[in-house]
Amino acid sequence: MKSFWLSLAALAAALSMQQASAQAQQPIPLERFFQRPAVLEAKLSPSGKRLAVSTSRGSARVGLAVIDLEAEPKARRAALFSDADIVRFDWVSDERLVFSVLDLEAGSGEDRRAAPGLYAINADGSDFRMLVRRRGLPFISDGSTRDKALEWNHLLLHVPLQQDGVKPDEIVIGAMNFSSRDLLSITPMWLNVRNGRTRSIGLGDAPRNATGWLFDSKGQPRLASVRSEGRSSLHWRGPGQDSWRQIVESELLREPFQPSVVDDSGTLYITQRSGAEGYAVLTRYDFEAGKPQTPALVSAPGFDFSGGLVLDRAGSRALGVRVETDAEQTVWFDPAMKRMQALADERLPGRINRLSCSRCGAEDMVLLVRSFADRDPGRLWIYEAASQRWQPVSRLLDDIDPQRMAGVALERIKARDGRDLPVWLTLPAGVEPGKPAPAVVLVHGGPWVRGGHWRGQAMEQFLASRGYLVIAPEFRGSSGYGEAHYRAGWKQWGQTMQDDVADALLWARQQGLASPDRACIAGASYGGYSTLMGLVRHPELYRCGIAWVAVTDPFLLLKGSWWVDDDVSDQGRRHMLPELVGDADKDAAMLTAASPLAQARQIKAPLLLAFGEADLRVPLAHGERLRKALTEAGRPPEWVTYANEGHSWRQVSTQVDFARRMERFLGEHLNKP
Repeated sequence: MKSFWLSLAALAAALSMQQASAQAQQPIPLERFFQRPAVLEAKLSPSGKRLAVSTSRGSARVGLAVIDLEAEPKARRAALFSDADIVRFDWVSDERLVFSVLDLEAGSGEDRRAAPGLYAINADGSDFRMLVRRRGLPFISDGSTRDKALEWNHLLLHVPLQQDGVKPDEIVIGAMNFSSRDLLSITPMWLNVRNGRTRSIGLGDAPRNATGWLFDSKGQPRLASVRSEGRSSLHWRGPGQDSWRQIVESELLREPFQPSVVDDSGTLYITQRSGAEGYAVLTRYDFEAGKPQTPALVSAPGFDFSGGLVLDRAGSRALGVRVETDAEQTVWFDPAMKRMQALADERLPGRINRLSCSRCGAEDMVLLVRSFADRDPGRLWIYEAASQRWQPVSRLLDDIDPQRMAGVALERIKARDGRDLPVWLTLPAGVEPGKPAPAVVLVHGGPWVRGGHWRGQAMEQFLASRGYLVIAPEFRGSSGYGEAHYRAGWKQWGQTMQDDVADALLWARQQGLASPDRACIAGASYGGYSTLMGLVRHPELYRCGIAWVAVTDPFLLLKGSWWVDDDVSDQGRRHMLPELVGDADKDAAMLTAASPLAQARQIKAPLLLAFGEADLRVPLAHGERLRKALTEAGRPPEWVTYANEGHSWRQVSTQVDFARRMERFLGEHLNKP
């Protein structure tokens, strides 16, 4: 008998084939780009005999399904609720899982009022227990264990790896202690997932104000990180040691290295900056010398090391390293895993094939393969080495035809001052060679993050499906491309950071990719700020702008207000934002010139503004103040707000409504000669 999982997948595939020819010439419905994923997460059990997936397939809610990987796979729902969605889970053992929940239908504004809780359940759906309460929300079962559950301020820190001959029943959780705005400390402890009891983890003389921890595979704390009063420090306790010792201290924003992972032998893997451009590399920390080892274990010229080690199930050795440059790849040290990667790449060519394994390298290993590409959101496969059998599990998104999706490419260009400038392009299908396309310059948020990746992203693919070339620059200040590129953006909001955005569009026009006179600028958060400043600084380049959850007043960001509630930490305001953005007093003239609110009269192009009414990162006051200033200047923007949405919009209905507004707005302003 076929499982409900595979049967529904086969049915969806058959229906897609029947409808493909009829829909080939029709625009792709925008709802498909912003749908809830069919599979959010998938993980093999420790033995490899089971696969757990969080899935919305067959239900309006995201539940937890477990598939027994037998000759005829059998699937069953382990957990499903009518008022919550399972957003994160882990295997504790082959029989028991832990998970947390959110209400994905309520909007991201719920995050300020709710906490995800923590629950445990057997793989067959039995012995359900609440371990940590949700805050301010009713319990989502019969409530029989409510009196024994911990309060909402406990979070999952670590799930120990299952050791041979040991049946684990405990995980590591942390008790969070807050001030009015800042997280002051996290105290780890053991939690039994069957009876809900806690016990001390034996921290000894560890710093009591640590807010970050690294554990070995058995759950022993090895590294504690402390951030206080503008300083950062790391503290270490190796195997067999009784006391903790400080190994480094520095100013915030100037840490000499970042911890990555620790193995059971007591090796601490870290990333540090190297070379003139300061690209992050992966290496080990030398405790005897008191500094990082040289040479580096892994470097990625042109990129910061981003990824991590893949450890064996025992946590004792590294099997390989996963790293993202322009695209993701895994470099395997283990010969058996190297052969398996080659086998997967041969079977699924031209794609990124991310391997997760149980009994890695053994003759009876089981592999979970997540296979995806820029045009394809991806599929899951299971490979059993003993039988050499491949089994398809599921698409990650339904009703997406890769042949109709857009290709993604990374270009390295030169900014006007000669700085290397990475630029991501999403190329609309069907554009004739030599015929420039109307362009949307899409500016990422952050801004101190990497924006682009070689994979399909919903907004970029949606815009490309409407015939727009999407230009997404990694302007200075972005991370992922070296310390020099990151630091070049400090105190450059609206200045050289904005020039980089303009230079990306000018380059695309010089290459004949973008129309010489049809471009709009768009973005969220910092990207929304950059959209507004693009219309102020370079009005000749853009016909229109679309800004959502946008910073409009740098002074409100930097200083806060008694009258506006936000979630910016006191430590961030005192010790980080003045260096990254500017000092509200000393740099007042610079910040005024770079303030969309102060420069509102310079914004003359049509503008679509959107905000979440429950946003604490960029409160609604940012939008309301700019709307008022633009209206007084005689150019009121198109305006929309979404109730109970925060800084990231969670409801599908919100995303679809906003995409429809964007489609109409861009069509009106970009599709005219």
